Amino acid sequence: MNTDKKYIDINRASWNDRVAAHLASDFYDQQGFLDGKQTLKEIELDLLGDIRGKKVLHLQCHFGQDSISLARMGASVTGVDLSDKAIALARELAEQTGQDATFVCCDLYDLPQHLDEQFDIVFTSYGTIGWLPDTDRWAALIHRYLKPGGAFIFAEFHPVVWMFDDDFTKVAYDYFNYETIVETTEGTYAQPDAELELANVNWNHGLAEVFTSLLHSGLVLDAFREYDYSPYPCFRNVKEIAPGRYRIAHLEKAIPMVYALRATKP
Repeated sequence: MNTDKKYIDINRASWNDRVAAHLASDFYDQQGFLDGKQTLKEIELDLLGDIRGKKVLHLQCHFGQDSISLARMGASVTGVDLSDKAIALARELAEQTGQDATFVCCDLYDLPQHLDEQFDIVFTSYGTIGWLPDTDRWAALIHRYLKPGGAFIFAEFHPVVWMFDDDFTKVAYDYFNYETIVETTEGTYAQPDAELELANVNWNHGLAEVFTSLLHSGLVLDAFREYDYSPYPCFRNVKEIAPGRYRIAHLEKAIPMVYALRATKP
């Protein structure tokens, strides 16, 4: 990719095209969510703790289910996403559910042009940083939006997962961020048989890259955890090993699937 605008436009179109399929999918269980279902998972809930009365900034929030779940826990939440269609839906859901959640639509790196506040918690989870080319800019943004003493809570699919092809039969990509990955895929993780053809631009970010960016931004790493399961059945060939815990069937517990961390701003 030669320009920021090119990858941003491609990825915005990709996420706009997913919204209707995701809204209708069992994966997102929109009716269950409207009935009060908590969409956050144990992994991130353990790190978030009691957030009543806290201001939370939710980065790359899609159409806001997790943002509104945070608000249902007693927080005042601001969600941010690139997709204008997703943000329009998130605003509808906030109004429909009556929760204290507001939403900003912009490219993440442009957020300082749209939001001038600080927060007790910055949160992002599952399939987010792979859409961003530069983790140093990402980490600097997190630092900028945290109050002193505030915490960054992050849960993400492990970079080892992104080394494999879609069927998890061979290593197809580098662990390290050596190149831009430009692909066209069919369907979407929430509805694999959806009649969608999506162009995507991604980057793989190894753990050392993520940690180094956060530490260089001035954050202090308080907790780091790895998990041998995913809380979502969003990959091919998964089996449920316990309620809400999924592994690649033929790999069992051989690979890490998720990591999570908490970092604070002194």
